[in-house]
Amino acid sequence: MSPATATPEPRPGDQPSRLALYLELIRWDRPAGWLLLLWPTLSALWIAADGWPGWHLVLVFVLGTILMRSAGCCYNDVVDREFDRHVRRTAARPVTSGAVSVAEALALGALLALGAFALVLSTNPPTILLSFLGIAVTLVYPWAKRFVSMPQAVLGVAFSFGIPMAFAAALGGLEWSLGAVPPLALALLASNLFWVLAYDTEYAMVDRDDDLKIGMKTSAITLGRHDVAAVMLFYALHLASWALLGRLFGLGGWFLLGVAAAAAQALRHYFLIRARTRAGCFKAFRLNHWLGFALFAGTALDLALR
Repeated sequence: MSPATATPEPRPGDQPSRLALYLELIRWDRPAGWLLLLWPTLSALWIAADGWPGWHLVLVFVLGTILMRSAGCCYNDVVDREFDRHVRRTAARPVTSGAVSVAEALALGALLALGAFALVLSTNPPTILLSFLGIAVTLVYPWAKRFVSMPQAVLGVAFSFGIPMAFAAALGGLEWSLGAVPPLALALLASNLFWVLAYDTEYAMVDRDDDLKIGMKTSAITLGRHDVAAVMLFYALHLASWALLGRLFGLGGWFLLGVAAAAAQALRHYFLIRARTRAGCFKAFRLNHWLGFALFAGTALDLALR
């Protein structure tokens, strides 16, 4: 091989820094993940506070959502590292590739989770109690993919836990009681679960071929040829129940306009996923945070213009 065609030796400066690897580990360049958690949480916070909830709670839930999603990425990548190396989309992740050790990832995840917990400590006892339940569901989710036919349902609970926490933070007192969380707030959690089922099934459709080879359980595999119809049904159930619950909370026309905007986006997703291409399904998944934003914008605007 001539010098002109030889592959150059990698230089130390060509290797990613530890900071760059850590940012990749927590998906810093892909904010869609934490936005999917944030918008329903903020919608619940605005409803519980009957409008602007104040800077303290807004910062607690925005920063807490980012920190916990980042911690979840660290933990999930450690648990799934043996599976991820067989999936083309995840094979190069820092833990899977060995660029970041298991101990490093767990330490970073623990540090981020402690930061989120410190924020929760500035709220009230009911919210603190709920945070422990939320952590427990988050820790269970990666293992559910080995045993549950539709682990997206477990993820739905984890990704919706900000809703009861928002109500507890806005309405709770100083006593250790979950009475601050009204039944309608739990109904909002159940409604949001259908949205998570919709977008995470789209996500699972991207990796279906790889997941079948390694024995991973996902909703895309369980639903089979009914996957597209099921996704659209999940969207319909989410939006219909969210609209009904919003009306029961006293929200009006601007809120319903937000629901209509979200429904238009869901309809677009049908045209993205109907051919079941990797690119189309992944694009649909990544666009979902705009659907959540439409619902939040309608909620906040309705409350502000009363």
